[in-house]
Amino acid sequence: MPRLSPVTSPTGDTKTILDGVKAKIGMVPNLYATIGHSPVVLGAFLNFSGALAGGKLSAKERELIALAVGEANSCAYCLAAHTAIGKGIGLGAEDIAAARKGTPADARGAAIVTLARAIVATKGHVADKDLANARAAGLDDAQIVEVLALSVVNIFTNYANHVFDTEIDFPKVA
Repeated sequence: MPRLSPVTSPTGDTKTILDGVKAKIGMVPNLYATIGHSPVVLGAFLNFSGALAGGKLSAKERELIALAVGEANSCAYCLAAHTAIGKGIGLGAEDIAAARKGTPADARGAAIVTLARAIVATKGHVADKDLANARAAGLDDAQIVEVLALSVVNIFTNYANHVFDTEIDFPKVA
């Protein structure tokens, strides 16, 4: 049972934001409705995530990060959500499993996932070699900053799900 139940009858800014989410994706995920207790936090989260969608990393690369970070933080909710999202944008089961294990087959995907996992494992205290390896795989400085930002936004959702014990409303994954 969730420690903080999702908002079921939103009002004001929360209603406006959640109505927009539903119009865009056809549902209001429990995570969003739970964060919606604070419309400021929900709005900030969605604005940050939305801004990052306009960055240099592709949708598939952003999902690789979400899966890697979700796995590193043992977030069942985010793994379920990002597995579904990943499949929806064309990631195969092997791609999803590889991101979770930290072993994407292509050098660029591996560099992105490795850096994201290093950010999580070291709480941001990555080694010089972590950045050098990312650059050697072709990531530029803007993309490295985006990997950091995407890792952080996913850490936020992972931790929100841990704190609130959000009920999973996506197909569960092992």
